[in-house]
Amino acid sequence: MAEGGLRGGLGRIRRCGLLLGGAVVLLAGCASMPDSGDLRGVEASQRPDSQVRVFAMPPRESAGPDEIVQGFLEALTSDDPKFEMARKYLTQDASRTWHPELSTTVLAEGPNAEHVADRSGYDGDSGRQYILKGHQVATVDEQHAYQPADAAFTETVHLSMAKEAGHQEWRIDRPPEGIVLGASDFQRIYRPVNKYYFASEPGSGADDGVSTPGRMVADPVYVRQRVDPVTQTVRALLDGPTQWLNPVVRTSFPAGTRLKAGVKALAPDDQNRLKVPLNARAERVGRAQCQQMAAQVVFTLQDLTSTGITDVELQRPDGSPLCELNEDHAEAIAPLHTADRAGYQYFLDAEHRLVRLPGTGTGGDAAPQRAPGPFGEGAKAMSKIAVSRDELHAAGVSLNGRDLYVADLLSGASYGDPLLHSRAKSEDDRLTAPSWDGQGDLWVADRDPGRPRLLLLEHGTGDVLDVSTPGLEPSHIEAVRAAADGVRIALLVEEDGRKTLQIGRIERSGGDDPQVTIADLRPGAPQMEEVTAMSWAGGSRLVVVGRESGGVQQVRYVQCDGSAPASGVLPGLNGVKEVAAADDDLLPLLAHSDDGIVRMPPGAPWQTVLKSGTSPAYPG
Repeated sequence: MAEGGLRGGLGRIRRCGLLLGGAVVLLAGCASMPDSGDLRGVEASQRPDSQVRVFAMPPRESAGPDEIVQGFLEALTSDDPKFEMARKYLTQDASRTWHPELSTTVLAEGPNAEHVADRSGYDGDSGRQYILKGHQVATVDEQHAYQPADAAFTETVHLSMAKEAGHQEWRIDRPPEGIVLGASDFQRIYRPVNKYYFASEPGSGADDGVSTPGRMVADPVYVRQRVDPVTQTVRALLDGPTQWLNPVVRTSFPAGTRLKAGVKALAPDDQNRLKVPLNARAERVGRAQCQQMAAQVVFTLQDLTSTGITDVELQRPDGSPLCELNEDHAEAIAPLHTADRAGYQYFLDAEHRLVRLPGTGTGGDAAPQRAPGPFGEGAKAMSKIAVSRDELHAAGVSLNGRDLYVADLLSGASYGDPLLHSRAKSEDDRLTAPSWDGQGDLWVADRDPGRPRLLLLEHGTGDVLDVSTPGLEPSHIEAVRAAADGVRIALLVEEDGRKTLQIGRIERSGGDDPQVTIADLRPGAPQMEEVTAMSWAGGSRLVVVGRESGGVQQVRYVQCDGSAPASGVLPGLNGVKEVAAADDDLLPLLAHSDDGIVRMPPGAPWQTVLKSGTSPAYPG
């Protein structure tokens, strides 16, 4: 039980079974407290060691209703796989109908439980009633998907006397739906995991399971990190994409594919090889489809163990192999990235020319070199730059923000005519920095108040498409960053003087008459009051610059589902205006700050690259 975990008139708590230096913490059941008064503030994870395993204890004999409620809420924060100890605080009927896996409600702090007036004699009810209160910041649904929230939370818990071991005891007969816990407990208990699916191509027969593989798309979910995360994650993968991502991805697993009946746990052997027995729905798939299925498993499990799972064998119900795939072959079947590791880091120098540094193997004192082609020659001064993911082309916005140019990164290449021209009177209302997606298309917003538009240039220089943005006025878009997967986009949106990060789903349709829509925008960094800059930093992660309410500017990682792992805060930097990250987390972060262009290699501090420069960029 955590220090400071209870507030109000409950008196002192007798502690037992707390082994922080070892591996076990025993929660609940050992508390001695009066059975009246308000019950408040369960926050069980305020401990120095977040790696400690936490187990709940059963209710003690003759425990009062306050203690039962407290014990139940503490048991929800334990590492009990099936919440069997939490069920001991429930009546038998309530235990049968309670399904903790259906939802997890995350509160800013642990739930406050307030005792409502006794209902003895009212309609024959001799029980006790409590109201759980708090500020809800998120929900994790039955698909394990994280959904940000910002609302008051209240839920009623009811207790009655029940027969236990021949005598009457207080037990909960109406528990909360699912699990309710505080944010710090959530951070301790759960971990983010990426499931992987294939991007659906318009008109490709996306649901047949045997289409050309295409790009892999990360689908972030949360699993309990010390309760067999491998099995949890495989089950979540087989259940299919989360609801938000489902319209733009597909799975190669046949509908209804699950683990073989009776399989309780999956574990790799000492060679990091995992066998996955499947049910009969998958036993007749062909080799090509099976390898796509195995690739989804390989990528999904790659970060779940300390040594990684390097080889996956999918099996029929009788134990015979369907197919086997290792991580090298998985990358060949369905590349996670649309190009190799970024060869260079790019930015504009003081003369507004495109310069670059090698992506790896160069110290912080290396001098940037001009990029080949017209952007490096600098005949036209640029204010913003973006480099295609194959590093063969670049797109730049003129110094006054009016014109967009695209040119090859080759000596002797030329600008040509501008592909876009903004007619906005104010420079602040003209073109944003461009961004390339994984399909080679180029995105940019024109904030002209007379005709605001989010635009897509097919293959960088082809047809210009007006992108539909339901619920969002394009004039509010301050920055655009398309994800490498081609199905998600990050937008920096300014409204009422406040900039926020929004993540949208890219939906394409129309065939010969292509139409593109940004659907279901959702907050990407709800914990931040103001977001200054952002960049994709992997399949489901972004690096953002901003500040929380009442706080100072910080640089941190967030998940595209709106969650923010506690370990995501990065070393501070003064006056950050722009930031850039690569899909590969072994490459340094780049930023434009008060110190000029700086970069931060993994495990090292920020290093100055150029005293004067702007528009740091990785390919994309």
